[in-house]
Amino acid sequence: MTESSTLQTAMTRPVTSLSASLAAEQPAINIALSEATADLPALVLPIVRHVLGPGGKRLRPLLTVFVARLLGYTAKDIYPLAAAIEMFHVATLLHDDVLDNAVLRRGQTAAHQVFGVTETILAGDALLAKGNHVVASYSEPRLTASTAEAIARTAGGEILELEQQGKLSENLLTYLEVITGKTAWMIRTACEIGAILAKASPSQIAAAAEYGLNLGMAFQLVDDALDFAPSAQTGKPEGGDVREGKCTPPISFYWKTLDAPEQELFAATFAEQRFTDAEVKAVTLAIREQGLDDKTRTIADTYLQRAQDALDKLTTDLPSASAPFLSILTDFIIHVRDRNA
Repeated sequence: MTESSTLQTAMTRPVTSLSASLAAEQPAINIALSEATADLPALVLPIVRHVLGPGGKRLRPLLTVFVARLLGYTAKDIYPLAAAIEMFHVATLLHDDVLDNAVLRRGQTAAHQVFGVTETILAGDALLAKGNHVVASYSEPRLTASTAEAIARTAGGEILELEQQGKLSENLLTYLEVITGKTAWMIRTACEIGAILAKASPSQIAAAAEYGLNLGMAFQLVDDALDFAPSAQTGKPEGGDVREGKCTPPISFYWKTLDAPEQELFAATFAEQRFTDAEVKAVTLAIREQGLDDKTRTIADTYLQRAQDALDKLTTDLPSASAPFLSILTDFIIHVRDRNA
């Protein structure tokens, strides 16, 4: 697929409604985050402020707010719930960075590099506990069940990814299972809890969840394609998944283009994660030249279409007054390439 693909073209479209809505909703979400975390133990509070302060656009909490507003919910108590979903997400980032021994997160030094591994793990635990406390305060069992499942699914995805590290696969079934858990389910839950709080119908709640799940799948697929984009474009090293032994679609596609002896050598090196910088660069260039990153974006397009179909179902019987929120939600699909969320 070329730069004229649906996803690539959509990303060049100016979206003023999205920018305006982000500017309108982010401050309230940030205030809710600050208030919810203010009483965390002194040992972990600097870590929480370090990771919550810069960077992200609050994609998950914004989706919670937008879905609720779309369904007619106007109360301000949406913001603590939205903040809780961000706390869950950030907790997983803290733990992931420790597992990956990451150096950077959102353009700044990763928390465990600054504050220590033990302290960072405990900060993640504190955020998970605090987020659960916030959700429980709504006294709505469906909210508690939804967020508990999201945490479990995220952990399951991370565990499966660790189990599969260094293994190459002929198909994408395991990969899709991994990203369903580690990325898509939390985005699904962000949408679902917004619908639940808005007291939506069962079919609307299901459509909101379907929208979020498919958006999340596309989100991760695009991110894995961008792993092979030039560093000047992404601001991060190229081919990180090759080095780390993560079998994403571009790597699987590349491996299957090799002849049998080359496949065997690549698999052995991949399993031991001992590629040289020159080898990583060669693989990265080959993936780009053969369009295997764009082939991955084609898969993402399929999920984006499913997300749009779910959004269409969600909005079938809604009044015209909800139109501004429809455009905002659609903008999130279009802007799914923006990974600084």
